[in-house]
Amino acid sequence: MKLSKTEEQLMDIIWKYEQVFFKEIIESYPEPKPASTTVATLLKRIQDKGFINYKLFGNSRQYYPLVKKEDYFSKSLKEIVKDYFNDSSLQFASFFTKNSEMTADELEDLKRIVEQELNKKKR
Repeated sequence: MKLSKTEEQLMDIIWKYEQVFFKEIIESYPEPKPASTTVATLLKRIQDKGFINYKLFGNSRQYYPLVKKEDYFSKSLKEIVKDYFNDSSLQFASFFTKNSEMTADELEDLKRIVEQELNKKKR
């Protein structure tokens, strides 16, 4: 299931803190801060989608993620590759390296990462 941009922004806060109270969530937003009712609605939607849950401490809810950030973005990336690059990682990698503004040093780093993965697969 996919999150909207505003839901992703809220999840970033929850992923960052791992366990966070409503008040801390509101404080984490940049100015202008959203209305607390808006954040409450977003929390409910994200919970309904199965991304978070909470523990009760008196009247306060401490939210925590049920989905790891890396897992969510890995799945999102796979969907992008499938939908926009004919399910071809090679087409995606080619597009990414040609159309990103990577420096020569960053491309060298990427090359090293690819070589490390190649060596792992050849073993």
